Amino acid sequence: MNELWPWMLLAGLGAFHGLNPAMGWLFAVALGVHRQSAAAVVQAVPAIALGHAASIALVAGALVAANLYVDQDALRTATGVGLIGWALWHSLFGHRRRVRIGMRTGLAGLTLWSFLMATAHGAGLMVLPALMPLCIADSPLGTVGGNGSAAMTFAAVGVHTLAMLTATSLVALAVYRWVGLEILRSAWINVDLVWTLVLVGTGAGLLIV
Repeated sequence: MNELWPWMLLAGLGAFHGLNPAMGWLFAVALGVHRQSAAAVVQAVPAIALGHAASIALVAGALVAANLYVDQDALRTATGVGLIGWALWHSLFGHRRRVRIGMRTGLAGLTLWSFLMATAHGAGLMVLPALMPLCIADSPLGTVGGNGSAAMTFAAVGVHTLAMLTATSLVALAVYRWVGLEILRSAWINVDLVWTLVLVGTGAGLLIV
């Protein structure tokens, strides 16, 4: 179980990111409604997942690079402080700087939008506790050597992205085909608040451990 938990956490966070409307499924549904096409929904989801994966990979790569020069304890502390700081910034200022992409955007624009949204929400920072045991060379589960760390990083990003892609696809198609956008008027959950609390909780956990 000790070896499985980082992978399970990566998959769980991927599903959580996929369920968050701000991460893309709401945009995919709106795009489908605008174009009157379920195919538009299906085509949008991989582009959204690709942008999300790029944001996660950027943070994972920075983690591997930082491990070459920074002590693990210092890295863990800096990550915890960064998560809490990012949560405060997102809570106070995140709503004032929305990334705007029109309904006529192509897949490249949608990928860029997804990358910026994931980065602005701190999605990469959120998965760092799961990435640390896998991508840091001298961790209990890590693989010593640059090639091993790189391979583990790609695998971690892949697992997270696959879970995010699956959750986003299921929710977007379900809302588009059966549920409809009207449910947002009566059954809306403040996912943004949950997201902020998860950021704070994760950062606090890293500082306490």
